Amino acid sequence: MANHSPGCFGGYDFDRITHFAIKRFVEGNNTVNLLEQAKTKTEREEIALVCMLDVEDKVVMDVKLDCQYAQDCKVTNCRDKLRNLLEAEFKISK
Repeated sequence: MANHSPGCFGGYDFDRITHFAIKRFVEGNNTVNLLEQAKTKTEREEIALVCMLDVEDKVVMDVKLDCQYAQDCKVTNCRDKLRNLLEAEFKISK
């Protein structure tokens, strides 16, 4: 699997994000358990990105980003890019 780190993700490790997505949506782990297992602040942020995938736009519209792109980007942009990357990655790996 390729390691994707688009600037929008603040340098997050896409391989690790994919791992968390599999744990959350394929294996059925809940968000709280994943967050409790996180070893670093970055892992908690990556888990949060994954867990926002199934939240409606209207619910997350007021979430403020804390990255270098925050003035040009909305949380829904990051979430949509992550969703597209995950869908492409899962199609490739099947």
